[in-house]
Amino acid sequence: MNGKVVNSRRRHLTIFCRTLLLVTLAANLHALTVAQAADRLTEAINQHPPAIPIASGFEIPSEGYCDQPYVVKLPDGTWLCTMTTGEGHEGNKGQHVVSTRSTDRGRTWGPLVDIEPAAGPEASWAMPYLTSYGRVYAFYIYNAKNMREVIAGTDYARQRVDTLGEYAVKYSDDGGKSWSAERYYIPVRMTAIDRRNPYQGEVRFQWGVGKPIRHKNAMIFGFTKIEKFGAGFIERSESFFIRCSNIETERDPDKLNWQTLPEGETGLKSPEGPIASEVNLTSLSDGSLFCTYRTVAGHPCHAYSRNDGRTWTPPAFMTYGPSGQLVDHPRAANFVRKLTKGPYAGRYIYWFHNHSGKDYAGRNPAYLLGGVEVDTPRGKVIEWGQPVAVLYDENPEVRISYPDFIWEQGLYITETQKTIARVHKVPGELLAKLWE
Repeated sequence: MNGKVVNSRRRHLTIFCRTLLLVTLAANLHALTVAQAADRLTEAINQHPPAIPIASGFEIPSEGYCDQPYVVKLPDGTWLCTMTTGEGHEGNKGQHVVSTRSTDRGRTWGPLVDIEPAAGPEASWAMPYLTSYGRVYAFYIYNAKNMREVIAGTDYARQRVDTLGEYAVKYSDDGGKSWSAERYYIPVRMTAIDRRNPYQGEVRFQWGVGKPIRHKNAMIFGFTKIEKFGAGFIERSESFFIRCSNIETERDPDKLNWQTLPEGETGLKSPEGPIASEVNLTSLSDGSLFCTYRTVAGHPCHAYSRNDGRTWTPPAFMTYGPSGQLVDHPRAANFVRKLTKGPYAGRYIYWFHNHSGKDYAGRNPAYLLGGVEVDTPRGKVIEWGQPVAVLYDENPEVRISYPDFIWEQGLYITETQKTIARVHKVPGELLAKLWE
């Protein structure tokens, strides 16, 4: 395309975005002024190389509402995506978990396959895990008691029965073409926050977005326990982990060994505010674990474990490096991943929104940080570079979130705005900018 045409389009788009932002964002962002929000979107568009407009991606099929489009790459190269979907809005009856397959790196997808049917109780927040022998497990929250309302502080929260129940498991031995008829439940250990909920732990309030990882031949993923539903939907939460020590060797799901971490009665908390949610994690080269999770304090938290998740460093806001500047981030998903292939193998990427808002708004643009390990007396830690805008939408109210990252001759990102999920190829020049 002619360079003058591109520059003209960007100028017109900048004016369009500023106009929309002036109209729509004044009442939505607590810590971000209208001018700052407009500048962020303009900078993403004019960045060199520019951020990717989400409308250019390849759509992943859904039933309408769609969340957490997570992908595992099967041994034959097929991408298997699991997601939460439904014909209504988030939390409506009929919400369930499905899978779909792509053989052309996300350009086209096969039909949706039910992991759980829409006609059953709510099944939500599926996360896939590929074993070394080819089985795929899906972990999700299942409203096993088929509750129709829950004790909560607001009418909206009382109707949300998709973030409670059992941690369920199904598996596929044919690459997601079908799923086990039997459903299994993880025996999540009860802790103090469960006993403080309105049902004293007889009903568990919980959900997870922290895609499972393999760590020292065990599997571990992050999830959140909730004390109370009410204002903002979730009023108080802590972050935990589920570890399975024998998932790579034991093929009978009834014989899998489950452990709820950290040890003790308390999960990971925020140093400020009642929310510590959506924890996710990665392994470092010295065997340590690193995790991030969201808060309502305008900053994400991070923590390190040097003993496989049994204990973690005290609650702390995330910094760009040891004793460095705080990372800014609103109440939104923030994910860390280790790149294991390609020219950046052994480095890390971190997804966030780069402003200090304290609510759910302001998820456009989405940014990445590039990270590298550095040595400290306590062990390896991650030192982060500067923010690079990776994805944006022309409509400032669109919320881009819940990504996954796939490496196949380059980096691909999945994301959702809750009504459309897409796949994007990240240009090599944009990825390289993370480590300039």
